[in-house]
Amino acid sequence: MDVQVFAGDDDGADSRRPVLLLHGFASDSQLNWHNSGWVNALLAAGRQVITVDLPGHGASAAPADLDAYRPSRIRADLLQVVQDAGVRPLANADPGSGLDVVGYSLGSRLAWEFGATQPELVHRMVLGGPGCGDPLADFDLDAAREAAAGGAPVADPRTAELLRMAQLVPQNNLAALFRMVEAIKEEPFSPAAAVPGMPLLLVAGERDDLAATAPELAALSGQADMLTLPARTHANAVTSRAFKTAALDFLAG
Repeated sequence: MDVQVFAGDDDGADSRRPVLLLHGFASDSQLNWHNSGWVNALLAAGRQVITVDLPGHGASAAPADLDAYRPSRIRADLLQVVQDAGVRPLANADPGSGLDVVGYSLGSRLAWEFGATQPELVHRMVLGGPGCGDPLADFDLDAAREAAAGGAPVADPRTAELLRMAQLVPQNNLAALFRMVEAIKEEPFSPAAAVPGMPLLLVAGERDDLAATAPELAALSGQADMLTLPARTHANAVTSRAFKTAALDFLAG
């Protein structure tokens, strides 16, 4: 995975835990976090930022091997990424230990599982556009491949919308994105199987159907605050200033 590490904007940044940013499906770090102002906002708050492009996304390679796209493999790769970045296990007396995680959409699913499996590293998490369901596991892969090749339009509305979003980005590698969907179908999201124990902030647009089940995640957690963004959708919630402000305040806790 392509990894970038950015230092905070003040001399005390090294004493504050870094923030790992995990983007959504068919997006990348540039679109999800740089263009929307997240990286600059976190740097201005004195936080070190770690961004990754998921396999087949952005500047990362698009392997032919299906295993590279499995969520379990991605979590293992993320663990190596943060270890290579010098992240230390959490220690009560050390505000620079561990890390915080911000995920959006698929990135929220990966963050949920990463936090559940790495409690010694993760301090707090902000999950945007989250839900208990797994739209990629339900994705009509055959229909999407046919439509992308110039065949009949996709009948399933959710698959059609996800494909439309993927095709909006000219540089997206559809074959790689379809491999990721195939891998996720073999490892669908099961949030109750492993629940993160750290405080969470769940953020969803008021008009985000993909995040309609976010309250169920909050109930599973028992340590989750929720923020609803008026009039926002799954596509544009990440650009909300209110989202960034709430996340920065929450991560400062």
